[in-house]
Amino acid sequence: MFGSVGYGGAAFSPIRNVRGEMAQLAGKVCVVTGASRGIGKGIALQLCGAGATVYITGRNSETLREAANEIENRGGRCLPVRCDSTNDLEIQSLFDQVKKEQNGRLDILVNNAYAGVDLLFSTMGKPFWELPVSAWDTINNTGLRSHYACTVLASRLMVENKQGLIITISSFGGLRYLFSVPYGVGKAACDRMAADTAIELRRHGVASVSLWPGAVQTEIVREQIIEAPAEKVNQKMRKLFLEGETTELSGKCIVSLANDPKLMKKSGKVLWTCDLASEYKLSDIEGKRIARFNSLKGAVLQFPGFEWLAPFIPGFVTIPKWVLTLSGSKF
Repeated sequence: MFGSVGYGGAAFSPIRNVRGEMAQLAGKVCVVTGASRGIGKGIALQLCGAGATVYITGRNSETLREAANEIENRGGRCLPVRCDSTNDLEIQSLFDQVKKEQNGRLDILVNNAYAGVDLLFSTMGKPFWELPVSAWDTINNTGLRSHYACTVLASRLMVENKQGLIITISSFGGLRYLFSVPYGVGKAACDRMAADTAIELRRHGVASVSLWPGAVQTEIVREQIIEAPAEKVNQKMRKLFLEGETTELSGKCIVSLANDPKLMKKSGKVLWTCDLASEYKLSDIEGKRIARFNSLKGAVLQFPGFEWLAPFIPGFVTIPKWVLTLSGSKF
C-alpha cells in the first residue's frame, strides 16, 4: 500500500516523517482535546508522527506550548489552541479556527479533555454521599458535556465533507463500577454517545467510536501511584499500573484505525487498545509489553485464594466480552 507508486510514467515514494517512517496521515487534519499531557499528548505525538496537522487544546498556554514543541518534533504540524473545555464560546472558537485555516476540513476528532483526575485521587474510597454535589460537574462538565459539544461542531464539518472519524476516550468504568459514581456514569454516557452518534452519522460516511485504554502510565499516575511511597499506595494498584501501557499506545491505535479500509464496520462500537494492538500488530513504545486487561490470568489474580491458578493459565486466554457484558447487565 505504501510502496513506490507509478503515476504518469514516473515513480514516487510515499511521504515520510522526520524519522523516515511512512507518514500514514499526511494531509489529514486532527483535533485532540486536553493534549498538554497524559493520553491526549501521547495521541497527538503519534498523529503528528504519522504526518498529520494536529490542533491540541488545553487550559494552560505555557504547558500547551511546551507540549506542542515536543509533538511537532515528530514530523507533522502541531497547533496549540488555549481552550477551556467548559466554555462553549471557546469550543466554538476552536472549530471556527480549524474551519477557517483548513478550508473546512477536519478528518479526526479525539475527545480526551478531562478535569477530574485530581478529584478522583483525593477522594478515592469515599462514598458519593460524602462528596460535594459539585464533584459531578468537576468530572462530567469537561469529561462528558464538552465531548458532546466538540462532537456536534466536528460533525458539522465532517458531514459536509462526507468523511471523518470521532474517537471518544472512555474506560472500563463505563461497564462496571470504577473509582466513583460520577466517574462511572460519565464513562457509560461517553460510550452511549459514541454509539448513538454513530447511528446518525453512518449515512454521511463519518465513524464514531469509544476507545478504552487499559491502565495508562500518565504523568499523574507515575507521581501518585508508581513513584509514591509504598505505604501510601495500594500495591495491587501499583502492580496494575507498572504493567500498564504508555500514553502513546492509544495514538498508535488511532493511526491504524484511521487507515483501516473497514473502519465503518467498527463505527458505534467500544474498542479496546489491547484488541486493536493485536488486530493491527502494534507494539507499545520502547518495546513495552501490552497487557490484556480482559485476560483470565489477570482476573484470577484479583481473587484472594485463587492466585495459585494464575501460573497455569496462558496469557492469551481472555474472558469473552459477552461474559463481561452479562456481568454488568442491569436486567
